[in-house]
Parts: sequence; C-alpha cells; structure tokens
Amino acid sequence: MTLDQLKPGSQARIVHLAARDKLGQRLMDMGIYPGLRLEIVRNAPLEDPLEILLDGYYVSLRHEEARFVEVERL
Repeated sequence: MTLDQLKPGSQARIVHLAARDKLGQRLMDMGIYPGLRLEIVRNAPLEDPLEILLDGYYVSLRHEEARFVEVERL
C-alpha cells in the first residue's frame, strides 16, 4: 500500500521509499524515512496535497509524491 491510498485519520508506518534521485532525497530531507510512524491529517478540497503528521510536525505532499512512499497500516 502507498501513502496516497490512505484516508484522513489513518495511521501507518513507512516501510520503503521507492523514489530515487532528487525526489528520494527531498523526501528524506523532509523527515520521511523507513520505520517512521505517521498519521494522515487531511486532504485539500480537491484531494491534493495531503497533510501528514510526522514526529510532531506537519508535512504536505502531493499525491504524485506520496505514491512513492510504501506504508503498512497500523
């Protein structure tokens, strides 16, 4: 399952980052890495971007970026 498939209120753990190069580095710089627990806070009115809660701070991601983050639901 990927991050873009989760609905608001869902909690998950990051299993793998499928992105490489610049996008993979950008996700890591934002604090998105395997083993991290997160919660989907909300989607924007037109579904893009989505807001997630990571370690006490909020991050917004486009769905096209979130599909490279493989997660397992908690």
